[in-house]
Amino acid sequence: MSNPSYQCNYKPFETLTVAELYAILQLRNRVFIVEQQCVYADTDGKDAFCFHLMVWDDNQLAAYARLLPAGLAFEQASIGRVVSDPEYRGKGAGKLLMTQAIALCHELFGPGPVKIGAQLYLKRFYESLGFVKCSEMYLEDGIEHIEMLR
Repeated sequence: MSNPSYQCNYKPFETLTVAELYAILQLRNRVFIVEQQCVYADTDGKDAFCFHLMVWDDNQLAAYARLLPAGLAFEQASIGRVVSDPEYRGKGAGKLLMTQAIALCHELFGPGPVKIGAQLYLKRFYESLGFVKCSEMYLEDGIEHIEMLR
């Protein structure tokens, strides 16, 4: 995996294949629950109302995010469950994911701000994509977060 060639696709929940859903849940659990040692309910009932953006390197899910319409998590449209496979970090998958996620939020939900609940250590990354801090730091599942708006 020296030069990954990424393919992006997105789907509403009801059109995800079983294999895609399994890959998504496996990646989210591997990073959020195992790597970050957070015990929380990842399947929070919101997935069915979201679009699911996937960045693939052949058959490997390199990065993922869910796109939430306004009113589901925040007053604004939002991007959540942003995750990169550890093997793909620093290889452009996360930046591609977020660039596509921002564009898709505007395409799917209309013009307007996009909000995220970001892990604090990723603040600079999100700022590089045009997000601005709009809350004080708060703990979510034991991890420092801030809300950011673009």
